[in-house]
Amino acid sequence: MATINDNYLKLKAGYLFPEIARRVNTFTETNPNAKIIKLGIGDVTEPLPEACRTAMIKAVEDMGNRDNFKGYGPEQGYGWLREKIAAHDFQARGCEVDASEIFISDGSKCDTGNILDIFGKNNKIAVTDPVYPVYVDTNVMAGHTGPANDQGEYQGLVYLPITAENDFTAEIPSQKVDLIYLCFPNNPTGATATKEHLKAWVDYAKANGSIIFFDAAYEAYITNPDLPHSIYEIEGARDCAIEFRSFSKNAGFTGTRCALTVVPKTLMAKASDGSDVQLWKLWNRRQSTKFNGVSYIVQRGAEAVYSEAGQKQIQELVSFYLENAKIILEKLTAAGLAVSGGVSAPYVWVKTPNGLSSWDFFDKLLHNCHVVGTPGSGFGAAGEGYFRLSAFNSRENIEEAMKRITEKFKA
Repeated sequence: MATINDNYLKLKAGYLFPEIARRVNTFTETNPNAKIIKLGIGDVTEPLPEACRTAMIKAVEDMGNRDNFKGYGPEQGYGWLREKIAAHDFQARGCEVDASEIFISDGSKCDTGNILDIFGKNNKIAVTDPVYPVYVDTNVMAGHTGPANDQGEYQGLVYLPITAENDFTAEIPSQKVDLIYLCFPNNPTGATATKEHLKAWVDYAKANGSIIFFDAAYEAYITNPDLPHSIYEIEGARDCAIEFRSFSKNAGFTGTRCALTVVPKTLMAKASDGSDVQLWKLWNRRQSTKFNGVSYIVQRGAEAVYSEAGQKQIQELVSFYLENAKIILEKLTAAGLAVSGGVSAPYVWVKTPNGLSSWDFFDKLLHNCHVVGTPGSGFGAAGEGYFRLSAFNSRENIEEAMKRITEKFKA
C-alpha cells in the first residue's frame, strides 16, 4: 500500500482560516438570517483597478489573434513586467535589484513555502510569534520540525516573541539560526520596522551566514516616508535576504494571482561538501521545473499597475483600506479597547477585553455582533489574548461592524 508524508500528521487541528470558516458555517446554519460581516481573512473587496482591467481585456483580445497569441511564457515572468518592477519598486528607492533577479509567481503565499525546496533539512529556522501560519506549516510539511507542544509550538523552530513590551518588533535571537522569516508591515500585528531595526537583522544574518525571508506583501501601506519598503534599502541585504511581494493587497489581485520573489545573484549558501552555491541558480532551476509561469493576461494586468493611471488607482485603493483601518483603530480606542497597528498596515491588533481567550473573543464577536475576526492564538502562542481585524471590506461594513462591537464591548 502507498504510504503518506507523515509530517502532515504533525499539523495542528487545521489551518487557521479553514477553522474560522468551519465555525462561521456552523453558526450560520442555525442563524440563517444573521448578517455576518467578515473582517477575518485578509481578502480584498474592491474591484480591480480600471487600468488593470483594461490591460487584461486587451490581453484577452491578443489571445484571439494568431499574430499576438501567447502560449507558454517564460517561467520567470515576461521581461517587460520584470523590468517595470525593478525600475519602479526597487531601483527608484536606491535598491540594487536587476530585472533578472525578479521571478513572477502566482502568490507570495506559495513562494514562501516553495522556497524551502532549495534549502536543506538541517537548517535552524526562526519565526516570529505571532506569525503568518504558512511559514510554520510549510516547514512542518517539509519535515523541518518535530511535534507541537500544548501551546502549538513545534520542536525544532526558534520562536521570537512579538509583544507589546518590545513594540511588536522581532528581537535578534541570542543563538545562531540559519533561516529567518520576517514580515513588515507585520501580519498579524500591523507593526512596522525601521531601517535601524532591519539593519540589525542584516548585520546578524551576515555575521552568522543566515538567510532572511522578507515578506513585504504590505509595503504599499507604509505612510511614514522614513520607513523602508524593501529590505534591499539596507546595505548588505543582497548578501543575506530573499524578498517576497504581491499584487494582491495593493492592486486587488487576490482572485487574479500575481506576485514576485527577488533572489539576488550575489546570494550564496553552503552545499553539504562545504562549497558555496548561488541560490539564484537553484531557484531558477526549481521554477523552470515545477512552475509554468503566470498567465500572459494576468501579467499584462500587473504591468498596468505601473502606468500613470494604474499608480493613481492603486493609491486610491490603498488609501481606501487605510481609512478603514483608521476607523477601526479610532472606534475601538474610543470604546476603551487596547489596539495597535492600523497606521501603516491594513490590520488592527486588538487586546481581548476582560481576560478573554482569543477564541472566546472570536465566538463572542460572532454570536453577539455577527462579526468575524481572526483569533491571535491562531498565529502562535504569543498571540493568545489578542485578535486581528482586517480593514479589507466596504466602508459600510466597516462602520456597521464597529457600531456593533463598540456597543457590546465599550468600557
